[in-house]
Amino acid sequence: MANRGRIAAILGPTNTGKTHYAIERMLGYRTGVIGLPLRLLAREVYDKLVALRGPSVVALVTGEERIVPPRTQYWVCTVEAMPEGIGADFVAVDEIQLCADPERGHVFTDRLLRMRGTNETLFMGSDTMRGPIAALVPHCEFVRRERMSQLLYSGSKKISRMRARSAIVGFSVDNVYAIAELLRRQKGGAAVVMGALSPRTRNAQVELYQNGDVDYLVATDAIGMGLNLDIDHVAFSSLIKFDGRRMRELHPNELAQIAGRAGRGMSDGTFGTTGEAPPLDDEVAEAIMEHRFTPLQKLQWRNHDLRFGHVDALIDSLEQGPNDPRLLKAREADDLRVLKILSAVDEIRARAHDGTSVKLLWDVCRIPDFRGISSGEHATLLEQIYRFLHQDGRVPDDWLARQIKRIDRTQGDIDTLSKRLAFIRTWTYVAQRSGWVRDESHWRGETRAVEDRLSDALHERLTQRFVDRRTSVLLRRLKQKEALLAEVNDKGEVTIEGEFVGRLEGFRFRQDKGSSPDEAKTVAKASLQALAPHFHLRADKFYNAPDTEIDFTEQGGLMWGTDAVGKLVAGSDPLKPEVVAFVDDEAGADVAQKVQRRLQHFIDRKIATLFEPLMNLSKDEALSGLARGFAFRMVEGLGVLERAPIADEVKSLDQDARGALRKHGIRFGQFTIFMPLLLKPAPTRLRLVLWSLANGLDAFPEAPPPGLVTVPAQSDAPEGYFTMAGYRQAGERAIRIDMLERLADMLRSEDSRGGFEAKPDMLSITGMTLEQFAALMEGLGYRAEKGERAKVKAVDAVMADPALAAGEEASAADIAPEVAAIEDEGIAPVAEEAPEAAEVPAEIAETPAEEVAVGEAADSGAAGAEMEVFYTFTWGRQRNNNRGGERRGGGRNNRAEGGKRADGERPRGKGKPKGKGGPKGGKPQGPRVHSARPPKADKPIDPDNPFAAALMGLRDKT
Repeated sequence: MANRGRIAAILGPTNTGKTHYAIERMLGYRTGVIGLPLRLLAREVYDKLVALRGPSVVALVTGEERIVPPRTQYWVCTVEAMPEGIGADFVAVDEIQLCADPERGHVFTDRLLRMRGTNETLFMGSDTMRGPIAALVPHCEFVRRERMSQLLYSGSKKISRMRARSAIVGFSVDNVYAIAELLRRQKGGAAVVMGALSPRTRNAQVELYQNGDVDYLVATDAIGMGLNLDIDHVAFSSLIKFDGRRMRELHPNELAQIAGRAGRGMSDGTFGTTGEAPPLDDEVAEAIMEHRFTPLQKLQWRNHDLRFGHVDALIDSLEQGPNDPRLLKAREADDLRVLKILSAVDEIRARAHDGTSVKLLWDVCRIPDFRGISSGEHATLLEQIYRFLHQDGRVPDDWLARQIKRIDRTQGDIDTLSKRLAFIRTWTYVAQRSGWVRDESHWRGETRAVEDRLSDALHERLTQRFVDRRTSVLLRRLKQKEALLAEVNDKGEVTIEGEFVGRLEGFRFRQDKGSSPDEAKTVAKASLQALAPHFHLRADKFYNAPDTEIDFTEQGGLMWGTDAVGKLVAGSDPLKPEVVAFVDDEAGADVAQKVQRRLQHFIDRKIATLFEPLMNLSKDEALSGLARGFAFRMVEGLGVLERAPIADEVKSLDQDARGALRKHGIRFGQFTIFMPLLLKPAPTRLRLVLWSLANGLDAFPEAPPPGLVTVPAQSDAPEGYFTMAGYRQAGERAIRIDMLERLADMLRSEDSRGGFEAKPDMLSITGMTLEQFAALMEGLGYRAEKGERAKVKAVDAVMADPALAAGEEASAADIAPEVAAIEDEGIAPVAEEAPEAAEVPAEIAETPAEEVAVGEAADSGAAGAEMEVFYTFTWGRQRNNNRGGERRGGGRNNRAEGGKRADGERPRGKGKPKGKGGPKGGKPQGPRVHSARPPKADKPIDPDNPFAAALMGLRDKT
């Protein structure tokens, strides 16, 4: 063992500045070499030296990276890659306690025993190495360095309660990923650092943590090897690890190496456990805090004096044991294992026939198994590389290009990209070896470019999976108590500090649903804080918006464009609903009041506009007595009332009162009393909302589609719905009330007792087929009898029947006595009960039954006569026992049998209609003669009566 210049061991716990001290000492010499345990740490030290001395004099040599300027003075290397025989003034080896590591210990031990600087040699590491160094390195000077800050044990703590700037350590990839995912959900994310990451990916992840984008770091024990990070607390998620052969518990000194990353410089740090890891024993915790550990007794060793004369000689020299009892023969490493496999291949054994060939084989066998595959598969790859090198002196460009091309893909998930990175490291290593490829600079650039692309893609995937940038940014801003910058675009999308957080719907913030429950609290807090000024600006804009931008829904909601801003609730009066504004509490009381006032103004104006006839009716001071009371009922019914429940009130109204009410647009229909202007789609839609509110319905029924005369009658519709919708239910369908009144006017002249057929006008106003009309009539209380007959042209039938023409003249003459019955626009019963004597004029001439029979017989005898379906309608309900009053469910006034009309007028004739058969006795008696009381003075006809013109014409004819 050489012994030149000063040899010193700088020993002590972590955070003592040992590495920093070695860098300063090296820069004091013209040349120097420093060996570090990880290529990540080597890259960190290299960057520091480049910043101090420039890139032209600093070299970086690792297994996969080689940057060697022509004027190199300072070499930064992994311990395995430290150059020998360059005669550097200064040599340093960091983390020298790794001499005891089962996997790599023999390399560190070799450097301890053989690497020396011409002027100074430093070994930095743990106090546990004092004994072995003193025994193996004569004249070594020991320097004890104390920790610059305290390291305290804080016990066990849940990850959800982990404080910021903490590192959580796991010992498997799955464990690291699981913890990182949990932190993303609960804390906004975490950076991930593992030894298998490329320097570029690792640096990018560390930067996320160092610049505060995330407050948590999840790492393997790689952070224990000198990485200088801003960590306040280290938590162990497990106390056992797989050491390459078996699962074992970590030793106290190993725990201390990792825990020592907490607390940098003069800042104290803490350590503890989390997750499934149990609390540390008191003795272990005290040993870590006081830096008292069992001294190392044995160091790993492997013979460095190798014999390359023959493969077997090389294997024998590698398996040679140490002569010193303090040294322990290292277990079989990967390179030796692969050498044995290849030496059993006849072709390889034949090729390795001399010292040069054997040494080349050994160099190939030392290619690390970055891929982590089986020894057999790794040996197969190395066998191919050895053949190329032995036969051609280099790896073929086309073959190497194909290997790299297969890897150069950035698609895939984290595991896929990690595997590709491991694969490219093999070819990076090959390209770094001198003379193995034709154009070293080209292939080093190619492999480095692929590694960089994969590293960037892996960093992106790690960040996407384990970092919620939105939450982390908001947390950082909140922690720093900085004003958050919020922006709201024209779609209502809210971004804070450039991160999408949700949407502003009216005056309520709707958070992005991608957030977890824990993230949601943070995002909501930060978002509402940043949105405060936007709420006020939005409220001012809303208050000044025209009514055309605001609308109500059929469920009582209030909309501003596409945003829900409030809802209607029942007030003291159906026409005076109240408003509840949808405004987040964080917007403030001023915003809520402004929105509420604007919505109240809107709905009040909307009601005043759409229900203007009704509002005018309620304000008419000229109405008095019964008319005023009836007007109140109309307002209470929102402009539509069924006639049946208020028959007595209608009967009590005189013609003056009715005329005054008609001036406001009220129509006294046979079934319904209504204001036609309020049957339009807009008032109907609003009326249903107001009615639903007043009745406390949970779900508001929707208005029928505009323009339909009939709609399906829903069996589950609430009572009173069809009236409010402007329809009357008739069987399986409901018919619009204004069209029903027109139909009733047509049915009034029909013989409902003897039977009649549907006229084209009836079908036209209902928009129905004959079959559909029959179903409607049955719903109104009629019987519909279906028949079939030969089709006869209507013109021929009329011209062939003189009696029919005479009957028409008689019918017109006899309608005059019924003028008073229809003056009320539909008093005679049509649809609810059997018609009375005065309801259907018996004098309406009809085609004699005999002639019809003869005609039908003649038609039926015709060859090939076209047949048609027809329906005969007769009244099908029983008369109510309450004679002289309103009939059951009639919805209008009826005339009492043999007495006065329901509205107080005396009937024009006596007796009941006899139908087609006429009076008993069997002989036709000709036109019936009616007697009447002495004529009364004619009342002036109301000019507002919709039948005024017809009445005037009829009166003139009489």
